[in-house]
Amino acid sequence: MRDLLLGARLVFAGGRDGLLRTTFIAVGIGLGVAVMLGAAAIGPMIEARADRTDGRSYELFRYPALEQGPNTLLISSYDTIYHDIVVQGWRLQPEGAAAPVPPGLDALPKPGEMVVSPKLRALLAEEELLRERLDHPIVGTIADKGLSGPGEYSFYLGADGLDHHGFAGTRIDHFGEQSSNDIDPALILLMLVAFTVLLLPIGIFTATTIRFGGEQRDRRLAALRLIGADQAMARRIAAGEAFVAALCGLVIGALFFLAGRQLVEGITLQRISVFAADIVPVPALAALIAIAVPATAVAVALFALRRVSIEPLGVARNSGTPTRRRLWWRLLLPALGVGGLLTANFDPESSQIRDEQLVASVLLLLIGVAALLPWLVDAVVARLGAGPVAWQLAVRRLQLHSDTAARTVSGVTVAVAGGLALQTLFAGLAGTYQAETGSDLRRAGMSVQVWHSADARMIDTLVTRLREAPGVTAATAVLRADLAYQPRSGEETYATLLIGDCAALGQYAQLPRCADGDAFAARTETDDPSQRLPAAGTPVRITHSEDGTDWRVPAVLTDVPAVAAPDGTRAPALLLTPRAAGLDGLGGLHAQAFAKLDPADPDAIERVRNIALDVHPAFVADELTAYRTDRTFDQIRRGILIGVVALLTLLGAGLLVTMLEQLRERRRLLAALVAFGTRRRTLGASLLWQTAIPMLLGLGLAVLTGGLLGAVLLRLVQQPVRLDWGAVATMTGLSAGVVLLVTALSLPLLWRLLRPGGLRTE
Repeated sequence: MRDLLLGARLVFAGGRDGLLRTTFIAVGIGLGVAVMLGAAAIGPMIEARADRTDGRSYELFRYPALEQGPNTLLISSYDTIYHDIVVQGWRLQPEGAAAPVPPGLDALPKPGEMVVSPKLRALLAEEELLRERLDHPIVGTIADKGLSGPGEYSFYLGADGLDHHGFAGTRIDHFGEQSSNDIDPALILLMLVAFTVLLLPIGIFTATTIRFGGEQRDRRLAALRLIGADQAMARRIAAGEAFVAALCGLVIGALFFLAGRQLVEGITLQRISVFAADIVPVPALAALIAIAVPATAVAVALFALRRVSIEPLGVARNSGTPTRRRLWWRLLLPALGVGGLLTANFDPESSQIRDEQLVASVLLLLIGVAALLPWLVDAVVARLGAGPVAWQLAVRRLQLHSDTAARTVSGVTVAVAGGLALQTLFAGLAGTYQAETGSDLRRAGMSVQVWHSADARMIDTLVTRLREAPGVTAATAVLRADLAYQPRSGEETYATLLIGDCAALGQYAQLPRCADGDAFAARTETDDPSQRLPAAGTPVRITHSEDGTDWRVPAVLTDVPAVAAPDGTRAPALLLTPRAAGLDGLGGLHAQAFAKLDPADPDAIERVRNIALDVHPAFVADELTAYRTDRTFDQIRRGILIGVVALLTLLGAGLLVTMLEQLRERRRLLAALVAFGTRRRTLGASLLWQTAIPMLLGLGLAVLTGGLLGAVLLRLVQQPVRLDWGAVATMTGLSAGVVLLVTALSLPLLWRLLRPGGLRTE
């Protein structure tokens, strides 16, 4: 214990250099600890967000239907989008004095009044087009307990005239419904791999940080040997130093975590924001971090001295014949990882996943990357030949001290390998969770629909206003009805009726000629009985009308081939002009419009949305896109993107701290080289090569192992194996950029260390 305490005292009694070394170690450990504490808070953060979201949710469809009473409320979704900002909205109409109030509100707003979130209030103050759309007096602000996060844009609007009929309004008597947490097993696999990939480099970075200042520590231990300490005592003193530095790192990490926790409310990444109060690490995990970090620091310090002979006159490393690195156990780790993944019990049709085997296998494979890198660097640099002076200086430094170089880039290498595996898995699963919509963006950029109480006057008004709006180059609209009829043989069959002018009907079929009064049967090449259309003169029933309106198909129908609508849908339908349909007395009609936009006018989309809501609040305006992505898959992808950005930032900062610490230790050697005539440009290039050579070797190893891991994971989820070369180029490019940036940021310190004053010693 006395030796450990002596080591702790030496941390603070070693002068400026000792304090600076300890600061480097503590800051590096602190960065890792802060990230680990953040990871330990992910579970409670997600749970808190889910609790608030569930607290304001309601039962959309209820059977049997809820009867009107003093405690019931009609609610209708009223979402909108403004320049890629999703604004969630609800219309509220109380049916009694005891109607439920949503969380975050003190009282229900009166008709025409609006209660908004803080972010939406600020956005409304800045954006005129959005104010036109939500032109209602604001009477309150939604409290935190009614929001999923501080960056959420949402509002509640008081309404009257809502009907308890499908999409127009839902009758409820309370808020708070448990949402379904069923996630596809393949997405669970993706999340498990992502957490493993993102957290392992943090552990490697933290362990690497502990070995900062090794040369200075060795000289101090030699001095202790000179005054009478034995080998065992010197090692215990080194362990005491590492323990204190780790404790300082824990404190700094906690401070980093608390500081970041206060700043997080002002950050919204990929539509995800969190309250500071939600970021609370799981107590058991926080305790584990507090115990594991100092224990790891002591273990790493002792492990670093396993081949060091500490003598009174200096420190000898690998005395005698250098020990050759063994390769077999380094290959065994990834082999075990691959074997574990290949034998994992994963069934995509069920939710049964052996989490422990999966995580352990991925860990073994990625740890194998970190274990293989030192052997690979040794094997390659030993065979590098002559070259320019900068090259020779870098190669010789790597030949003498390859351990430091390999440790420096091992975290980045593991991160790149894991990132490539994730990208490969993403690319393989994209076909399942991301599909082409078939939308023809050349014909229309927006679709406007209403599924309730549409009529000819409504769509005429909509089309007229759209055509007059700036940025809209063309607009068409149809009325739609769902028909039911009884064929001569067989069960009741359903068909679609579309009513519009000739320009609108031309969006759904190839019309040879068209005039008001014409009727067409748009057919597809199918023998499916459910896709057949009623014959001319057939009596039918409009299904969504309140009284089941009876109607008869016109006596004359012209067969035409159906074409895909601008939104990509293609189906058989009856196409009628207004005179042929006889609109008088028809009920249960919906409406759909398409608007073609000027791509040079970014506000055209918002004008269309404003017009749609102004014509009828039930109109829903959607931008047509080429692809449609599963929401859960998209959320996981966004979360992983945030984690990758944070990881690369941390590893880049760690690489910079490592390089600065190495330069500081070698300041007298560098100053001596300049004194003997070495050019500064040569030393700068040498510094770049010292980082670039291990990084290039690490990237090559990362591409191989990352591709292997991605291929095995794709095989596990029964998807075809294909490597995402775009991801390979992106990851390697980012890593190369990190090396160049770190080298550039370290050059000012290098120029300062090359001054003649760097030769001064004590």
